[in-house]
Amino acid sequence: MTLTELLILLVIAAICGAVGQSLAGYDLGGCLVSIVVGFIGAYIGLWIAGKFGLPEIFAIKVGGKTFPIIWAVVGSALFTLIIALIRGAIFGRNRY
Repeated sequence: MTLTELLILLVIAAICGAVGQSLAGYDLGGCLVSIVVGFIGAYIGLWIAGKFGLPEIFAIKVGGKTFPIIWAVVGSALFTLIIALIRGAIFGRNRY
């Protein structure tokens, strides 16, 4: 995998993580956090799809690696929602 392919993959993961966070209605952090959330979301989404026997709906192939866009967004939203619920339970809810 070349540097350009890696950067493209990181941008795709950041976009998927940001969309997943916006769907969940909770922001975990900035751009680097969105990249991490995108990759974690891809793994969670693929795991859920595998458990239910669902196909990869929209996957992009970059540098020999396949990145599932739809499952990354779904997994990112679920991951963000779980983190938001855990943070709310531990630290309480902030009221403005």
